[in-house]
Amino acid sequence: MRLLFAEDERSLSKAVATILQKNNFSVDTVFDGEDALAYMKATEYDGVILDVMMPKMDGITVLKKAREDGIKTPILILSAKSEIDDKVLGLDSGANDYLTKPFAAKELLARIRAMTRTASLQADACLHVGNVTLDCATFDLSAPGGSYKLANKEFQMMEMLMRHPKHLISTERFMEHIWGFDSDSEVNVVWVYISYLRKKLQALHANVQIKVQRGSGYSLEVTE
Repeated sequence: MRLLFAEDERSLSKAVATILQKNNFSVDTVFDGEDALAYMKATEYDGVILDVMMPKMDGITVLKKAREDGIKTPILILSAKSEIDDKVLGLDSGANDYLTKPFAAKELLARIRAMTRTASLQADACLHVGNVTLDCATFDLSAPGGSYKLANKEFQMMEMLMRHPKHLISTERFMEHIWGFDSDSEVNVVWVYISYLRKKLQALHANVQIKVQRGSGYSLEVTE
């Protein structure tokens, strides 16, 4: 699951991002409101965490502009302001939830799960292509030959392929969606993870294959 975390206090940003990553989230971090809005427009996130007090553009303004632009991504507002009127403003501006600082990591994780659950329920909890099933809640990839619990990036890549079977997905699209704009990873990391998934599909006796079209991208195809 891919999150955007907008927080100008860099020590807090680093600490929270580490917690989220340890709980199988991929996280992009930005430190001002303008970047937050730009990232939301450029990338499809599963959820966004917005601090209210940020330079260049405050979180409430980012939230309002995002909703005006038709961005429906679940958004959690973080704020040191705990007054009822502040919470009402955030929720009425389009936030899905509002959490005051300081907060416990367990509560933040629970709020994120709750916030994204509704959106997830609108999509299939399990994806099916050929004789392969991907459980989006447990990250289990299964077929007649058994099952594997996928690592986070393996899951995200397989999810993209299974949500768009037969469609070509470019290396650049994988990099942008999974590793993020600011990643230092080389593009060949995509091929490495494709290789991991291919081996797992073969071991599971799956009747689907990840095919490559050089210069264009990868697609998931049923072989029968």
